[in-house]
Amino acid sequence: MNDWVPTRADLVRAADRARVRRARAEGRPFTLLLLIAGPGILVMLGENDGPSMLSYATTGATYGIGFFVPFIVLTFVMAFVVQEAVLRIGIATHRGHAELITSRFGPVWGTFAMLDLFVGNLLTLVAEFVAIAAGAAYFGIAALPAVSAGALLVIASMCTRRYFTWERAVLLLAAANVLFVPAAFFVHPNAGAIARALLTWQPLTGGVNKPFLMLMMADVGATVTPWMLFFQQSAVVDKGLTRADLGLARMETAAGAGVAAIVAIAALIAATPLFAHHVNAQSFAGGADFATALRPYIGTPGATLFALGMIEAGLVAAMTISTSSAYGVGEVMRRGHSLNLRFSQGGLFYAIGIGSIGVAAAVVLLPHAPLLAITLAVNVIATLLMAPALIFVLLLANDREIMGGLANGFRANVAGGAIVAGIAIVGAVYGVQLVLQEFGVT
Repeated sequence: MNDWVPTRADLVRAADRARVRRARAEGRPFTLLLLIAGPGILVMLGENDGPSMLSYATTGATYGIGFFVPFIVLTFVMAFVVQEAVLRIGIATHRGHAELITSRFGPVWGTFAMLDLFVGNLLTLVAEFVAIAAGAAYFGIAALPAVSAGALLVIASMCTRRYFTWERAVLLLAAANVLFVPAAFFVHPNAGAIARALLTWQPLTGGVNKPFLMLMMADVGATVTPWMLFFQQSAVVDKGLTRADLGLARMETAAGAGVAAIVAIAALIAATPLFAHHVNAQSFAGGADFATALRPYIGTPGATLFALGMIEAGLVAAMTISTSSAYGVGEVMRRGHSLNLRFSQGGLFYAIGIGSIGVAAAVVLLPHAPLLAITLAVNVIATLLMAPALIFVLLLANDREIMGGLANGFRANVAGGAIVAGIAIVGAVYGVQLVLQEFGVT
C-alpha cells in the first residue's frame, strides 16, 4: 500500500510542469523558453553581486582594461562549464547538491558541505548588505533605513511560498544589473582598445605581486563560487526540470553567463577613469566612494547608475544566496526544502533563509567596518573554497549510476579538471606570496 501524500510543493510543481508540457505540445518555443528560463540566468546575474562589482571596479581602477577584460571573459566561460555540469546533475538525479553529496559520500561530507556553504554564504550576505548600504549612501540614505529596507524586501520575496513567483520577481530585479552598461558608456570607452584587449590579451603592467593576485582571486571568486553550485542544482529540482528541458536550460545558462560577463566588463570600464587619473581605489570604503569618485569623470547620471547598480547587485544576490543556504540545510537535515512549501511544512527552510538575512544585516550596521576589505576578502575566500567544492561536482558528474547518459564525457572532464587545477594554482601562488612577504622575501 502506498501511503505517500503529495505536499503543496508537489502539487504546485506539477501544475508548473503541466504548463511546460502544454507549451511544448502546442509548439510555442518562445513561451517554452520563458517557462524554463530562471535558474541559469539567476545564478549568473546573482553572482554579479555587490562584492563582485566592487572587485571589477577596483580592478579597472587599478589596472585598466588590458589584462583583465579577457580574463573576465575566461572566468565566465569557466562559470558556464561548471554550472552546465550542475544543471545536468540536477536534471539527472532530481536531488539538490547537498542532498546528493550526503547520499553518495555519507553524512559527514554532507554536513561538511552544508557548513562550508552556510558560513561562506553568511559572510557573502554581509558583503551584499555592505553593497546596499554603500549604494544608498551615495543618495544620502543612512545605513539603518537602507539595510533594513533591503532585508525586508529579501525576506518578503521568500515569503511568496511559490517558486515561480519568487523566480519571476528576482528575474525582474536582476534585469537592472545592466545599469552598469550605460554607466560604462559615460566613460566614452575606446572600442578599438577593448577589441585589442580581447583579441591579444595584453601583458600585465607592474608584475605579479600581492595586490594583483588578490584582485585576480577576487575576480575568479566574483564569477565561480560554491553557493552557485547549490543554488542552481536545487532550483532546477524545485522548478521540476526534466531531460526534455536540458537544451533550453543550457541555452539560458549560457545567455546568463554572456550577459553577466558584459555587465562585469562594463563595471570595470566604468572605473577606468580612476586608473587614468591615478586615483587610489584601494582606499575606498565601498560603492558610494566609487560613485562619488567617478562623478567628475562620468558625470552625475553615470555615477547615479553605478550606485543604483550596486544596490540591485546586493539585493539580487541576497535573495539567491540566502535561498541556497536554506536549500542546503534543508537537504542535509532531510527537512522540507522548497519555495513552494507552506511555512508549517518548511519551517527550517524559511528560518534558515530569513535568519541568515537578519544576522547579515545586523552585522553590517556595526560601526567602523572596513567595507571594501570585507567585499574583496569575500571573493578571495570563495576562490579558496571553490577547488574542493568542484571536486564534488566532478565526482558526481562522473557517477554513471546516478547520471546515466548525462554523465561527463572526456571533454567535460578535461575542462572541469583544468578549472579545478587553475583555481588551486592561483590560490597556492597567493598563499606562497603571503608567506614570502611575511618572511621579508618579497
